[in-house]
Amino acid sequence: MKNLINYLKTPTHTPQNEPIPGSKQVPNSVGGFSWAVDDWTRLDRFLVLGSEGGTYYITEPALTRENAEAVIRCIADDGERTVRRIVEISEAGRAPRNDLAIFALALCASLGDPATKRAAFDALPRVCRIGTHVFHFAQYVDSLRGWGRGLREAVAAWYAMPTNKLSLQAVKYQQRDGWAHRDLLRLAHPRPATEQHQVIFNWMVNGWDWVGDEPHPDPALRLIWAFERAKRAKGPAEVIQLIERYNLPREAIPTEWLNSAEVWEALLPGMPIEAMVRNLAKMTTVGLIAPMSDATRHVRKRLGDAERLRAARLHPLKVLAALTPTHRATASGAS
Repeated sequence: MKNLINYLKTPTHTPQNEPIPGSKQVPNSVGGFSWAVDDWTRLDRFLVLGSEGGTYYITEPALTRENAEAVIRCIADDGERTVRRIVEISEAGRAPRNDLAIFALALCASLGDPATKRAAFDALPRVCRIGTHVFHFAQYVDSLRGWGRGLREAVAAWYAMPTNKLSLQAVKYQQRDGWAHRDLLRLAHPRPATEQHQVIFNWMVNGWDWVGDEPHPDPALRLIWAFERAKRAKGPAEVIQLIERYNLPREAIPTEWLNSAEVWEALLPGMPIEAMVRNLAKMTTVGLIAPMSDATRHVRKRLGDAERLRAARLHPLKVLAALTPTHRATASGAS
């Protein structure tokens, strides 16, 4: 009984500013103690959560520095494992933004040993799946290292995709972060696999003077022809016709026609799910998305398709962002 009374009188909690006796707790950012996580856990957290905005207890620059240092330690410990983890999280769509995976891949390509750099270069098309991603990657690596042979070959290989996909990349993702396709082509010097590749590369670098009344005779080049033609459209009817015939994406439509509900109605069936969610505010503003409308039913059907959502890697936070008033106002103004 005496031992029991002594036990009950013993404090059963530990102040936050002291570690639990016998534990492996370490000091945290608020002056207390918590359990340490290893660098591989920090890598996962960085790739999924990032460090934008910091936390309640630690500022964004400090958090970014700590996470970047953890990524660098992972690269030093096992660079190829780091690359595999970056690819796995990126392809699974676990993060609301792919930028952190691109940044971590750029660190691998810049700071890793030769085997790690090769793995990072091989992983480039798997992590940088669209033009915007490869522009981000170029910006990151340009600030970390020079443009050596391995990097040039990796970027050149990214452009060796089928011409129908390359045309879409050229039209839809034209520039970002101060980079354009012409900049990467001039640095990487990719060898065109076909005559169509050569024409597309030439258009990316020098533009295209040929915009006749008739579509380009080569099917692989008609999307670019339609893009150039849309710049000279006299009215929304001509733009709608180009969208319906050649599946022009929203990014290829001149700004003056993006206040037309009819133009958005033509764009909607071919719009990727993420782009559809991002532009819900604009489509509502122009009157296309309205109660009981066909467009509203179309959107609800696509958002209810679990397989499509999974294939599109649409992160739940992107849906949440589309519902916030700030995001809706920004998206509406940006469009």
